[in-house]
Amino acid sequence: MDDTLQVLIVDDEPLARARLRALLGECRAPRAATAGEAGSAVQAVTLAQRAPVDVALLDIHMPGADGMRLARALRELPRAPLVVFVTAHAEHAVQAFELEAADYLTKPVRLERLQAALQKVQRIIQSRRVSGAPNRVEEYLVISERGRVVRVPLTEVLYLKAELKYITVGTAQRQYLLDGSLNQLEEKYAGRFIRIHRNALVARQAIRELVRHDDAEGEGWAVRLTGVEQPLLVSRRQIGALREALAL
Repeated sequence: MDDTLQVLIVDDEPLARARLRALLGECRAPRAATAGEAGSAVQAVTLAQRAPVDVALLDIHMPGADGMRLARALRELPRAPLVVFVTAHAEHAVQAFELEAADYLTKPVRLERLQAALQKVQRIIQSRRVSGAPNRVEEYLVISERGRVVRVPLTEVLYLKAELKYITVGTAQRQYLLDGSLNQLEEKYAGRFIRIHRNALVARQAIRELVRHDDAEGEGWAVRLTGVEQPLLVSRRQIGALREALAL
């Protein structure tokens, strides 16, 4: 099997495309070949539809649709390529990770750094082959904490709980604080999470049992989640919808 990565270069500057093309020719582990070059988002989508592309190297600032919008469009293709952003603007890193970018390179790109990004791409592709899900895109919550950016796989999130100005993201290992809207998360990931309270969502697959629970207002209900020691309260308003969703 030929493991040469097929790479689409997208940049509105011809010299920038030429430099990336030259660097790709020097990559050895893994090897890489230029599958096509585009100076705009429209050209890039057309090329990605015509020929198999493993990874797209995307500039962010381009006339018309920028690299972020292009990345969203590429994700919708039947054979969606992985994305590596290549830009002179480091401030877009958090947004890039929210789009599940494989990597984020800043210009001028060094050969060693490009090769490291392609190695990451190769590992992702190999992992998908083993899992039998070549087009599956892992989803993450992107969290900024203590001067770093953390990507928490959505499959690890057991509950989301709104507290003051932040959302507590609970996993089996630890908790994170996310600056966001619980309503927006519920809408975006409706198939994965279900509301149990005005301030809490839980992962459907993590629900172990619905149990009776006494609180200050009398007898109520709570859910126990796999990997979470304490039960989470279910509001009286949500108990009917929860029972229906879980067929209880």
